[in-house]
Amino acid sequence: MGRCVQNDKMSLTDTLGLGFMTFAFFLGAGNLIFPPLAGYLAGENMTLAMIGFLVTAVTLPLITLIAVAKANGKVMGLLPAFAATALAIAIYIIIGPAFAAPRAGLVAYEMGYKPFIADSSATFEFAGIVLNSSQLLYTTIFFGIAMLLSLFPGKLLDSVGKVLTPIMLLLLMGLAGAVIVLPGAEVSQAVGDYQSNPLTKGILEGYNTMDTLASLIFGMLIIDILRKKGIDAPKEQTKYLVRAAFIAAGGLAFVYISLFYLGATAGDLAVGADNGGIILTNYVNHQFGGLGQVLLAAVVTLACLTTVVGLVSACAEYFNELMPKLSYRLLVVVMSITCATVANVGLAQLISISIPVLVTIYPVAIALVAVTYLTERFNQPEFAHRAVLSIALFFGIIDGLKAAGVDMSIFNFMPLHNEGMAWLLPTGVTILLCLMSKRSAKPEAVLN
Repeated sequence: MGRCVQNDKMSLTDTLGLGFMTFAFFLGAGNLIFPPLAGYLAGENMTLAMIGFLVTAVTLPLITLIAVAKANGKVMGLLPAFAATALAIAIYIIIGPAFAAPRAGLVAYEMGYKPFIADSSATFEFAGIVLNSSQLLYTTIFFGIAMLLSLFPGKLLDSVGKVLTPIMLLLLMGLAGAVIVLPGAEVSQAVGDYQSNPLTKGILEGYNTMDTLASLIFGMLIIDILRKKGIDAPKEQTKYLVRAAFIAAGGLAFVYISLFYLGATAGDLAVGADNGGIILTNYVNHQFGGLGQVLLAAVVTLACLTTVVGLVSACAEYFNELMPKLSYRLLVVVMSITCATVANVGLAQLISISIPVLVTIYPVAIALVAVTYLTERFNQPEFAHRAVLSIALFFGIIDGLKAAGVDMSIFNFMPLHNEGMAWLLPTGVTILLCLMSKRSAKPEAVLN
C-alpha cells in the first residue's frame, strides 16, 4: 500500500489494498478444504448448508473485525487479566501450533505434493508410532523452510505475498467459472446430518475455518498497520477496517460458494475422499489435466507456506511478549518443530481432533463479539462481559464433550443440544438479563 494522505484519510487504492491484504490473511488451508467436502455431503441440501457455513465462516469473521475496531483493539479489556490472557493463549495455540498451522502444512502435502508421487502409502514405525514416510519428509522440509523464513523475516515474504494474492485470485476466479460451466456431475443426495439439519451442520462446519478466532488477532494486527500508515483517530481506524472487512468478506463468500458448488457436483470425483482437498485436486486434474494440477499445487503450497510463516511469527511474537526470557528465535524453532510433529497426525485425524476444541471455544469467541457490540448498553459492563463469557464457556464445554464422543445425554432436555449448539439459548438469556440489570452503586469502567 502507498502513503496515506493527510487528515487521517486513505486513498481508494490504499483502501482496496488493505481489503485485499485482509482477504489474503484469511485465505488459507481451511478455506479450500472444507467447502468442497461440505458441498458434496450436503448434496441436494447444499443451499441451506451453504447459508449456515457462510454465517460462521464469513459473517462472524466480518462482525468480529468490526467489533475489534469498535473496541479499538481491546475486546478483552473488561475481563480479568488472568482470563483475558488465558483466552488469548488458547486462541494463539489453536490458530498456531495445535491446529491451523499444522493443517496448512498437511493441505500443502495433500494438494501440492501427494498427487505427483507414485507411492504415498509407504510407512515405518518409530517408538511404537506408525508414520507415513512421504508425509514426514515433506512436513519436515515444509516447516523447516517456514522456520527459516520466520527466523529471518524480510522483504522476501512480502514480495511473495504481493505476487501470490493476485495469482490466487485469478486461479480461484478461473476455477469458479469452470465449476459453473463444467460441473462434474448432477447434485447428489444429502448424507448424514445434512439430511436432517443442513443449516445447523453448515454452521458447525464453518467453525473449522477458524476465521472468527483469527479475526480477533487479525483485527488488532490491521489496526496496528493503520496506525503505522498514519491513521490514528479511532473513528477513522474503524471506518477503514470496516471497509477492508467487507472486501475480505466478499472475496471469501465468492470462494466458498464456488467451492460448495464444486463439491456438490463432484460426483465420482469425490468418492472415498475424507477431506475437501482431495475433491478439489481430483476436479482440477480431471478438468485441466497436468498443467492445472501443477498450477494448483504451486499456488496452494505458497499460500499455505505464507500462512504458516505468518502464524508462526505471530505466535512467537505474542509468547515472546508474554515471556520475555524466551527469545523470539527460540520460540520460532519450538513452534516450527511442534507444527511438524502435530502435522504427522494426518489431515483427517487432525480435523477430527480439532472439532471438539473448536466447538468448545467458538461460543466464547462469539459471545465476546456480542458483548463488545452491547458494551455501552450494559449498566454493569464489566460484570456482563464476565457473566456472559462464563456461561458460553460452560455450555461450550458441554457441546465440546459431546462432539468428542462423551455421553452427554443427561443434557438432552436442553434446546439445540442434539445439534451441538446448547450454548446458544443460555448465552442469549444471560445477555438479556445483563441488559435488564440495574447499575451497581460502585462505578465501573466502561470500554471506550
